[in-house]
Amino acid sequence: MELADILLKDCVVGCAKVTSKRQLLQLFAQKAHESMGLDAQLVFETLMNREKLGSTGLGNGIAIPHGKIAGLSRVLAVFVRLDTPIEFDSVDDQPVDLAMMLLAPEGAGADHLKALARVARLLRTESLVESLRNSRECSEIHALLTAPLSDSAAA
Repeated sequence: MELADILLKDCVVGCAKVTSKRQLLQLFAQKAHESMGLDAQLVFETLMNREKLGSTGLGNGIAIPHGKIAGLSRVLAVFVRLDTPIEFDSVDDQPVDLAMMLLAPEGAGADHLKALARVARLLRTESLVESLRNSRECSEIHALLTAPLSDSAAA
């Protein structure tokens, strides 16, 4: 699964000014509403409920909040680069400044897991993470994230 298939150009926020995990999840929900027509409250509640099970903060300043929503036809993503890192209860106790939300249809077990694995693998690429942290333009961030795997590994 390629990120270009699930991350639309208008689903990238380059310089988010949020100060808490809750605000970040609200931003994801609002962006999903604006860009994809999803119910913002439903998206927010889905993300909050998932976080109650355990933090989606992977470490190294990266989080992948995710959840499943009935009625979706495919996996969808929103990426946010924060101006200032926020506390996220990550596994390494480090604040988060890069976050990718993934939403999947309720019955999308394999697709959801493939998307999570793809994003997690991509965001472990040190050179890409450094480029994302240095980028402020949404179009540049989108291009970095959606480059073919061999290109992004060399980014």
